[in-house]
Amino acid sequence: MSLFDWFANRQKTSPISPERQEREIADGLWTKCPMCGVLTYTKDLQGNQMVCLECEHHFRVDSNERIAQLMDGKTWTPLDEDLRPDDPLKFKDRKRYSDRLKEYQGKTHLNDAVQTGLGQLDGLPVALAVMDFGFMGGSMGSVVGEKITRLLEKATLEGIPAIVICASGGARMQEGMLSLMQMAKISGALERHREAGLLYIPVLTHPTTGGVIASFAMLGDLILAEPKATIGFAGRRVIEQTLREKLPDDFQTSEYLLQHGFVDLIVPRTQLKKTLAQLVRLHGREEETPKPVDKVQHNGDAPSYPLPPDPTLNTHHLAVEN
Repeated sequence: MSLFDWFANRQKTSPISPERQEREIADGLWTKCPMCGVLTYTKDLQGNQMVCLECEHHFRVDSNERIAQLMDGKTWTPLDEDLRPDDPLKFKDRKRYSDRLKEYQGKTHLNDAVQTGLGQLDGLPVALAVMDFGFMGGSMGSVVGEKITRLLEKATLEGIPAIVICASGGARMQEGMLSLMQMAKISGALERHREAGLLYIPVLTHPTTGGVIASFAMLGDLILAEPKATIGFAGRRVIEQTLREKLPDDFQTSEYLLQHGFVDLIVPRTQLKKTLAQLVRLHGREEETPKPVDKVQHNGDAPSYPLPPDPTLNTHHLAVEN
């Protein structure tokens, strides 16, 4: 019996069941694209920054992968890692908010939905915040707002550009008004950053919605977005019911917003680091980097920068791990 006949008989006598086939595909060696259905060797997909080699679909990535993609090796210095969310409202829906936090902290190994820090982007010093959609949909609570605000204040003091990778479902309802306050707090820090003549670039990824899009995600000097990302405030169905009109198929996508002037540039993930470095260099050459500032002056009788910490927030709504 030839080798070919032996393999042919083996296939006839022991067909592969659908369950076995699913297990072989799901072992992590291959990844199926949800858009085009092509199977790609996972290591090749990771080498292309989780962008499909066939149709260029952008897979969702977590904050650790984003940091690795953008920051030069061994230059990343995280900030405020120990800040943890509290449950000031003792909120409960189907599950206690405190239990939900523990669940997501265990899944993601993060304290909350954003990582912030300083590092180098193609040799350029920058302050970077990366939101993680895997932690409660990247929702913005007190810790997210506090960490981004502190990062912007640090960037202003150091005289360096700030970049925020946005991925969020909006404000975190479990913290009520406290989450909505973060919109104004971050916006105030961005205004002081702007007054110092420094660059701020938000990058909108899939999805960026709600209170995030209504505040710091749309306050950039330049607003970038990934291809085909969902970007908007309210949901499509809510808007259609309010307007009683059928919306375009590409409504609330990066391409639609670019066409209507809400986004400055759509950048594929594989080109993002290079594009950000070019924009930072165009804003100010390396040898002409703005000098760090001691404070930012305010008009009238407002206190000078930096502002003292909010004792109410730090005492009651943020628990710092020792």
